[in-house]
Amino acid sequence: MKKQLIIGTRSSPLALWQAEFTKTELSRHFPELDIKLKLVKTTGDVLLDSPLSKIGDMGLFTKDIEKHLIAKEIDLAVHSLKDVPTGTPEGLIITSFTEREDTRDVIISKGGVKLKELPANAKMATSSLRRMSQLLSLRPDLDIRDIRGNLNTRFQKFNAGEFDAMMLAYAGVYRLNFSDRISEILPHEVMLPAVGQGALGIETRVDDEQTREIVRILNHANTEYCCRAERALLRHLQGGCQIPIGAYGSFQNGTLRLLAYVGSVDGKVGLHDEITKTGLTSPEQAEEAGIALAEKLLAQGADAILSQIRKTR
Repeated sequence: MKKQLIIGTRSSPLALWQAEFTKTELSRHFPELDIKLKLVKTTGDVLLDSPLSKIGDMGLFTKDIEKHLIAKEIDLAVHSLKDVPTGTPEGLIITSFTEREDTRDVIISKGGVKLKELPANAKMATSSLRRMSQLLSLRPDLDIRDIRGNLNTRFQKFNAGEFDAMMLAYAGVYRLNFSDRISEILPHEVMLPAVGQGALGIETRVDDEQTREIVRILNHANTEYCCRAERALLRHLQGGCQIPIGAYGSFQNGTLRLLAYVGSVDGKVGLHDEITKTGLTSPEQAEEAGIALAEKLLAQGADAILSQIRKTR
């Protein structure tokens, strides 16, 4: 058994929370391990002047950490799973999917106003095309404004009065103790989350069996089924973090229910569908369900929607 583990992580407050959580949980199971953190600045942390949709999303928050993992300078990387591309670099693998936090999105607004109650042409801040698409399908009058930076920075911009409201993931807001600022938690019927939202993906080298054996203790089976189904759907649609695709999987007693959304950036065109599969006994079967739902969406015209978006990016 290894005596030391080095965790690679971004340096944002939320990323550090996630890395410290992982460290604490591993130490609880393996108190003899000396676990250290290595902070890595990623491309996504540096390029803050342009919208994510304009600079691409192929590993903006993960690739630089993965370089350290491949070079054996760290033993594992802790990511927000929603930031992890569906195709990991050769030699690396997501070994553990941690138990998921609440996957829903939330509204932070002036005066605690809910989405339907926001004034006409209200300035809504989000960096996500997925959120933009679903928001505009509900409220086409909203003035969507791009917002970048970590969670604390976004709250600073909001507090400075730049926006009437902003949309964030509940998981991050809760983990950094901003829950008292939530104006509304949006149900999945209104806003489907990003693929993998609320879960951590712990990435290791394929050939580092000792580390993989250690971090497997943090894998949550139900979360793995759901997230692998969602990620298979996204991969089959050839989407990414900055494509208007939302998905949510739930898994209980061998039954997987997967919901999905594909829409145009302006919210004028949107496809919703779902699939339910029973008797699942392996995560691979969950992936098959994700692919099957992707095929249903493609048959309804999802490819045409996504192709048009890719042309304009």
